[in-house]
Amino acid sequence: MKTAKLNDMTKGWFVGNFEPTLYKTNDVEVAVKSYFAGAYEKRHYHKIATEITVVTKGTIRMNGKEYTAGDIIIMEPNEATDFYAVTKAENVVVKLPGANNDKYEV
Repeated sequence: MKTAKLNDMTKGWFVGNFEPTLYKTNDVEVAVKSYFAGAYEKRHYHKIATEITVVTKGTIRMNGKEYTAGDIIIMEPNEATDFYAVTKAENVVVKLPGANNDKYEV
């Protein structure tokens, strides 16, 4: 059995082809990401990966639309989005396949 602490992972990513990771694979990337109110990510897209975001706490805004706990957003390859934490928030993010260097800012 392996164990780890989420706080020891880089930006909440704990499955994927990077260090540190609890499970190394190119098939998928998984993270639990926590944000303070006002945190943001610049508009970007992925050429290879599909990114699934599950809002587990708080309110976020992507592409001008607000989402709250329980909402699930799927961004297909080449669909661009930005990200803004309206309140303190937490998301589970799944990217598949895992694709290193597949983030392109707009």
